[in-house]
Amino acid sequence: MKDLVEFIAKALVDQPDEVRVEQLEDSRTITLELRVAPDDMGKVIGKQGRIAKAIRTVVNAASVNEKKRVMVEIVQ
Repeated sequence: MKDLVEFIAKALVDQPDEVRVEQLEDSRTITLELRVAPDDMGKVIGKQGRIAKAIRTVVNAASVNEKKRVMVEIVQ
């Protein structure tokens, strides 16, 4: 999951070297924290959050085999 989010984010931004993804696990959830350069925040979020929603949809579809809920958070 972490690699998938990192791959998608690097394809979207102007500064792919600044992309960082941290994975935090609970007993029920996996949280992926996505960090990008401040100038690239708009590119990852998109107009009205459409790109962020699309990233979350792809991750949820890919996490069907996981027995945990996967959440993607975009952090400054």
